[in-house]
Amino acid sequence: MRERLAGRIPDTALAKVPRRFDVIGTVAIIALPPEIAIFGEPIASAIMEHHHAVRTVLNKVSLVTGDCRTARYEILAGAETITQYREYGFAYEFDLRSTFFNPRLATERYRVTRLVLSGERLLVPFCGAGPFVIPAAAQGARVHAIENNPDACRWLARNIQRNHVERHVTVIQDDATKERSYPADPVDRAIIPAPFGLDSVFDLVAWHVRDGGTVHFYTFRINDEIPPLLALFRDKGFEPLFFRECGHVAPCVSRWVFDLKKCPGS
Repeated sequence: MRERLAGRIPDTALAKVPRRFDVIGTVAIIALPPEIAIFGEPIASAIMEHHHAVRTVLNKVSLVTGDCRTARYEILAGAETITQYREYGFAYEFDLRSTFFNPRLATERYRVTRLVLSGERLLVPFCGAGPFVIPAAAQGARVHAIENNPDACRWLARNIQRNHVERHVTVIQDDATKERSYPADPVDRAIIPAPFGLDSVFDLVAWHVRDGGTVHFYTFRINDEIPPLLALFRDKGFEPLFFRECGHVAPCVSRWVFDLKKCPGS
């Protein structure tokens, strides 16, 4: 993209153009440093020249915040922020202005949902538009999906119908940090894509997993925090089966996933 922009914006600005951006269906998202935001139009044009399916380019101008877990965007090109997106054979639709979605977790979502067994009882808090829910339901799991954002819940319901898994999913629009949103009976597996700063939800969710069940927990950590965190999981009665980084989010901070087995009596 920098090659495409050479000569169209000053060299000082060119050096600050981000090397990465996301394409989600027909929408591209880039996060421009404030000092080069005035060059948003030629940058958007360069993106659209290379990605012919892109119809809208958004500049992410705030971090994901609030109960609905949404960011604020500036439109650099186009107008439509509703996009249709396919991931490993499943189709999703949502409005990026009102629904959180991270395309960079596609491979990780595929890995985890392929572990789900037919007939399992699965719990997914903070489920968004359904990228964990729908593949797991298609595997034959009975999914209890919790999402507090009403807009995300509406898109989730549409995506469940679009992918023909209505019989396998129960959607609860509620705060996943509250006990009232959880099922009465224990589940076999939980997938917890915890938002930044909400690691405390682990104990609440894990309590609803049966002995011998599995928890897939996503959290944001620096490398030095991983050994003590593994020790903490063991102290809580969980055997770590697998863990890895699955994306950098800030200098020295990465998203990590931990696959954990709940030991009897924990």
